[in-house]
Amino acid sequence: MSNPSKSSGEPWRVGVLFSRTGLMAVTQTEHFLGTALAIQRINRQGGVLGREIDVVAYDPGSDPASYRRLADRLLTEDGISVIFGCSTSAERKAVLPTVERRNGLLWYPSLYEGFEYSPNVIYTGAAPNQNSFPLAEYLIRRVGRRIFLVGSDYVYPRETNRIMRDLIEAYGGTVAGEIYVPMGASELQLRDVLTRVREAAPEVLFSTVVGKTAQHFYRLYRDLGMDPARTPIASLTMAESEVRAIGAEYCAGHITAASYFGSLDTPASRAFVNDFRAAYGEDYPASMWSAGSYAQVLIFARALERAASLDTQRLLEATHGLPVEAPEGVVQIDAENNHAWLTARIGRLRADGSFELVWQSPGPVRPDPYLAVTPLGGRWLATEPAK
Repeated sequence: MSNPSKSSGEPWRVGVLFSRTGLMAVTQTEHFLGTALAIQRINRQGGVLGREIDVVAYDPGSDPASYRRLADRLLTEDGISVIFGCSTSAERKAVLPTVERRNGLLWYPSLYEGFEYSPNVIYTGAAPNQNSFPLAEYLIRRVGRRIFLVGSDYVYPRETNRIMRDLIEAYGGTVAGEIYVPMGASELQLRDVLTRVREAAPEVLFSTVVGKTAQHFYRLYRDLGMDPARTPIASLTMAESEVRAIGAEYCAGHITAASYFGSLDTPASRAFVNDFRAAYGEDYPASMWSAGSYAQVLIFARALERAASLDTQRLLEATHGLPVEAPEGVVQIDAENNHAWLTARIGRLRADGSFELVWQSPGPVRPDPYLAVTPLGGRWLATEPAK
């Protein structure tokens, strides 16, 4: 394999590993589109150091075993060392041993449950202290104290709910119940869960149900007569693209904590939304999934310009402390843990499928994936909602 850093004019070759089919197709199609949009922008502007970014992309079909196999293929047969990919923690965990063994560099754009570090991963999605912590305080102080936890049955929901249980209790709330469903849960299984939720009479339902199952879950919630104005579903994952797939009429009143909403009214966000719509259509909403994937490619390009090499160690070191103006605001990678500084936000869904911003942090929050310094029950909320 030739070394692109020493071959003038050769493209920088990277891998893209997101599912456009299967249970996670909606979310990961947005990851893919955000990644593609950023790469197209960089190439139109002349590439990095005069060389374009060239992509080898595969669709793992939302199957962790396929992620493992295709990551190994990228890192061996395709001769690639940088991969933008994975959304669920099951996918990331499947790929991690291969990336570490082959000394590749995975750029992971999704929020996750924390408690992980790898020198071969750059984590650009939110850690728990950047979404779960402010959301828990917001729910307890401004929505309701009795919270029911429902999740898909894999590592991310279980670990996230473990953290959420502690937070609810730290803020003086009560966990009204906790249930898990299969990734591809049937309507009968979801009906049974919602019947149990209704019997428990919580004031909030915190959901870590993901993928197409979450879409069925939100529709069924309204079909069974449950009212988001009285008992909203709070989530870390329900974004504009899922709302579009579900139908905004099913989602108005529900709550999401995220680093980005498409309704964010800043110059960088407006520019991103306009470019996204121009590329993919006026009706295709931008969300945290596409914005986060877009942002990490911008960070990669700046770091690559600094490192002038795809060597994993040199590229990793070049990312640290490098601020980039992204759709969600200024983002940079922390040198101590390879996670991103991100602005924390909470939004409530309007009837048109967009989010009303009800709270945001004053600036980017330092990532604390191991929760080593972030106190349970600490004060996060401003005295007034976000304007």
